[in-house]
Amino acid sequence: MESNPTNKPSPAFISPDSSAHQLMVDLLETADIEIGGARPWDMHLNAPHVPERIFADGSLGLGEAYMDGAWHSPQLDEFICRILRARLDQHVQPLKLIFHSMKARLFNLQNSKRAWKVGEAHYDLGNDFYTAMLDPRMTYTCGYWKNAHNLADAQEAKLDLICRKLELKPGMRVLDIGCGWGSFMGYAAQHYGVECVGVTISKEQAEWARQRYSGLPLEFRLQDYRDIDERFDRIASVGMFEHVGRKNHRVFMEVAAQCLADDGLFLLHTIGKNERNTVPDPWIDRYIFPNGDLPSISQIGDAAGGLFVTEDLHNFGSDYDKTLMAWHVNFEAAWPRFEAKLGERFYRMWRYYLLSCAGAFRSREIQLWQWVFSKQGVIGGYNRPEYVSEAGRSNGAIS
Repeated sequence: MESNPTNKPSPAFISPDSSAHQLMVDLLETADIEIGGARPWDMHLNAPHVPERIFADGSLGLGEAYMDGAWHSPQLDEFICRILRARLDQHVQPLKLIFHSMKARLFNLQNSKRAWKVGEAHYDLGNDFYTAMLDPRMTYTCGYWKNAHNLADAQEAKLDLICRKLELKPGMRVLDIGCGWGSFMGYAAQHYGVECVGVTISKEQAEWARQRYSGLPLEFRLQDYRDIDERFDRIASVGMFEHVGRKNHRVFMEVAAQCLADDGLFLLHTIGKNERNTVPDPWIDRYIFPNGDLPSISQIGDAAGGLFVTEDLHNFGSDYDKTLMAWHVNFEAAWPRFEAKLGERFYRMWRYYLLSCAGAFRSREIQLWQWVFSKQGVIGGYNRPEYVSEAGRSNGAIS
């Protein structure tokens, strides 16, 4: 639940004669949202000209106005969910964002030179910051909440599910493309007896992971995925494909196919979008994940065509809502430690990121998929493992 970020009374910045204001009132009514209403998801204006700003700049203007403290909603996540369920974003498409759309469609914004930008801008914020927000394993991807009651359990359940989907066995050599802080690699080595190589574009992540897992057969490389040229029994990529970009989907799959043993399995864990031809959200692109680009099912299918057989596709996108809300609780609790360093505008930016994304997953506007690929098809068919309890995890595993 969100308090007024400005910590001041919310003045009623209502201009009855403003056509923009009235249009916003009418649009929000279709999502059961009121301006100045008493319900947790209602919108409160703290400054003049917020409607004009939103209609001029769309979702970018909505997010920036929130960062400036110009409006708030006590339950921002539910506000965003209702906006997206009512598809109000389709009614506000400013002409000035056409260039953003064209740039995403026409240019390769994730080429080998630009790929490092997101690491510097987002993942290198500081390991102390992410340690405060994430679970003990530093897993910055969606948890699996089917039988979990807290963030740590949900993340371990997800990691174990990946290991079982990949049918890991002791002695296997595993590649993790976009390894983050090494949570999957560490878990797989500890519980399944495998060796792992991980690549990341974040210096902070690589250094933290090397220190954390110094006693395990793990190698962490600061390397672009396009430069990998080795053979592995299994490949995983967990929460990295969102940064690959539509111009590079096929290259990514070609690298994975080249590196995977003929009888191997490749698991791709990625956020995805429902429609093929949409472009990245401009606020997320500017402030959170520069040059990110969510794939659609059809785009992934096109990229994998002729290289892989799709053995399994599992959607548990609603679990990302719970994961983001848990991160938000941790972020709020830890914020006093970072307030002096990062400042009030960063605070509003980061909570807008976490809560707006939670609302987007809750609305089912975006998804979380785990794909399992083989190169030639699993003889007799592939059987997706279901969730097992902590006690059952030791079957076939190294404890």
